[in-house]
Amino acid sequence: MMTDNNNDLGCQDWNSAPPADRKVVDFYDGASIFVTGGTGFVGKALIEKLLRSCTGLKNIYLLIRPKRGKDIECRFQELLENPVFDRIRSTDEAEKVFEKVVCISGDVSDPDLGLSAEDRQRLCSDVTIVFHSAATVKFNETLRTAVTLNTLGTQRVVDLCRSMPKLKAMIHVSTAYSNADKVTIQESVYKPPADPGFVINCCQKMSEDDLREMGRRMQGKHPNTYTMTKAMAEWVVAEQADDIPAAIVRPSIVTAAWKEPFEGWVDNMSGITGIMMEIGRGTIRSIVCDQKLRVDIIPVDILVNTLITSAWHTATYRQNAVRVYNCTSGALNPLRWEELGNLCQYHSLTAPSKYLQWYPGFSFRTNRMVHRLCEILFHFVPAFVLDIVLRLTGSKPMILKIYRRFKMAARTGEFFALHQWDFISKNIQELNKDVSFVDRRTFPIDITQVVWDKYVKDYVFGIRNYVLKDPPSTIPQALSKLQRFYWMHRMAQCADQKQDFIFCIILTTSIIIIYYSYITVDVIFYYFMYNFSNKINFINHIIIICKKNYIYIYIYIIYTI
Repeated sequence: MMTDNNNDLGCQDWNSAPPADRKVVDFYDGASIFVTGGTGFVGKALIEKLLRSCTGLKNIYLLIRPKRGKDIECRFQELLENPVFDRIRSTDEAEKVFEKVVCISGDVSDPDLGLSAEDRQRLCSDVTIVFHSAATVKFNETLRTAVTLNTLGTQRVVDLCRSMPKLKAMIHVSTAYSNADKVTIQESVYKPPADPGFVINCCQKMSEDDLREMGRRMQGKHPNTYTMTKAMAEWVVAEQADDIPAAIVRPSIVTAAWKEPFEGWVDNMSGITGIMMEIGRGTIRSIVCDQKLRVDIIPVDILVNTLITSAWHTATYRQNAVRVYNCTSGALNPLRWEELGNLCQYHSLTAPSKYLQWYPGFSFRTNRMVHRLCEILFHFVPAFVLDIVLRLTGSKPMILKIYRRFKMAARTGEFFALHQWDFISKNIQELNKDVSFVDRRTFPIDITQVVWDKYVKDYVFGIRNYVLKDPPSTIPQALSKLQRFYWMHRMAQCADQKQDFIFCIILTTSIIIIYYSYITVDVIFYYFMYNFSNKINFINHIIIICKKNYIYIYIYIIYTI
């Protein structure tokens, strides 16, 4: 692990450097850029970095679709008001800078990207660089949706690029796990499990049931539809982008910012971020994971810098085949799950959140049965109890809903926590060498410069500030709360060390009573809220749930005794 000798260099203003040393910055002078997925986590960071560091660019065309009842103008304004742009907003040129961002109505799931004739003509005649990052990142998406957004959407962007005579570079944002069915991942495009054109045609004509069966057989060793459709999207770029300057960037697990726009900046709670947040709040006690394996994470600002410099690299060092950049950390700056977990827990104790629910502490487990038992005891039962309290106080129960959401997220991520891959990163190293000394500091992409201890500390603080919206002023209050939870936790640990038969019976009986008390309260609640037919349906549903979960309680009794 290398020391961070350049921490203060990444944020310096290098615009005064000699022109010969600013090759990447000069490449973007007068550029018109088209970005898909600009409202996502990576997209926001990309737009902010382009506006702040490539001051000579002409325009950024941002493809936005209506969503959740909000039109594109509303979503565009919300984007520009995001805290990610606070550094730009603090400058005198802010208004002029934001005028460079142009909102374009469209959707990658629509034919021709849903562009109007006027917008399409404008893009084709003006755009010089394209960043395609729009995709669905849900692991449990249906095959039809995943193919439409990830594969067919990429096909439509490639088709648009063919009509851009000024195009210098098209960068497709893929994932390092697009070939999760392999162990060693070279920087090349692999043949996907099925022909993209055939699958796209099937998705447009077949029923959902037939598609589900086809997807199950086609998926093979791929863990989900996400990795499979991203593999097909790469094949689309490689096979059909032979006459345009295209490249593929494969990031691993994208996490909080290392340096820019702010240390620890993150604006969502998906994936590892959500797990780290719940570890810090003390609500997660057990995780299915092989702690001895490497976890491959990449800070979002290093990914963004890789995207920006790879566009310059693609245009400057043109080659016949599509160049692939594995933007990963495992081979160059390895970090094990155990180290990440320990660092997360340690830094969560130094600056806890006021939303703390229990004293932080968890275990990695590879035994799924033991994990499921721990889920019942430490996740499921507390959620029951809290929802009962909420019902009795007249509030809306929500804890079980949150628990199920995180449980589903953890389940879908188990495959990646129980496997590791060897990502070859020669093109990334070559890119870092070809970038000039000055550009290397404006757009740092060297993952070996990241010190994981400092990074995880900033990450934990970033979750606290940007996700939980918990200001630093609440730390003293949270520390007092942490102290109370610590002694409660110690008392519980002492009780847990009593392994006598009576204690196990009392504990298990309590779990069963709480479990069925919740069901009883639910039945009574719905008795007064719904008509007779719904009551019958609900009771039948409760019987099914009891039969399904009783086996867990039985196993737990045997296990504890």
